[in-house]
Amino acid sequence: MDMAFAGTPSDACPPILATGTTDARLVFLSLSRRAAVGRDAEYLAWHTMDHRPEQYRIAGLRHSLRVVSTPECRAARAASVAEYDDVDHVVAYMFTGPESIPAFHQLYLALVDNGRFEPKLPPVGFVVGECQGRVAAPRAVIGADVVPWRPMKGLYLIIEQGSVPAEDLIDVPGVAGIWWFDGVDFPSPFQGTAKGRQITMCYLDDDPLVSAAALAERLAKRWKVGAVKGLLAAPFHTVVPFEWSRYLP
Repeated sequence: MDMAFAGTPSDACPPILATGTTDARLVFLSLSRRAAVGRDAEYLAWHTMDHRPEQYRIAGLRHSLRVVSTPECRAARAASVAEYDDVDHVVAYMFTGPESIPAFHQLYLALVDNGRFEPKLPPVGFVVGECQGRVAAPRAVIGADVVPWRPMKGLYLIIEQGSVPAEDLIDVPGVAGIWWFDGVDFPSPFQGTAKGRQITMCYLDDDPLVSAAALAERLAKRWKVGAVKGLLAAPFHTVVPFEWSRYLP
């Protein structure tokens, strides 16, 4: 359903912007593949109903999002190198900064120790980044600061080698807003780095497969310039509560 909203978009309205901005700065992505025994739906229910709500007791957590790929989503990827090819599930946590990560890990240990942790889906890895920019489509009316909290149908996740601002993707149909991040060393106690990579999250209010086709064309032109190289460019569906199997094969 097409929707149009009246009024001045927030990012063009100084009185609205003067009331405040988000302090979410750090994204922590957990990437995993499907379970070999087909227990994905059970895991998604536990993670959405039990695990993710508990994370909000961490003072610095501002947002969390869970998305899932389908075979059709996989076929629509514009890039997928071996390092990320197995990614079927993505969880994105947004924190105020790395100072929140010790409590995030402490909570994980407390849940494990008290029988509140389901066996993990097979892990692919983590990606961590610091926000470098954000933009909202004028048609969405809401400002770029609050795009992650707007209901969405899916996410288009882009991981690139190199760094180029992503605001030129905002006019792609179905893209309501974009946040992009520079990869950083993982906060303690996690080990690893995403330095030299850019993480871009395109928030979609249209069918992810429809937006994926348009984004693939735009990304091909972006990568042809040579400033960045696509490592993963993939559409994902937002997990629908209580319909855990909707986007599972």
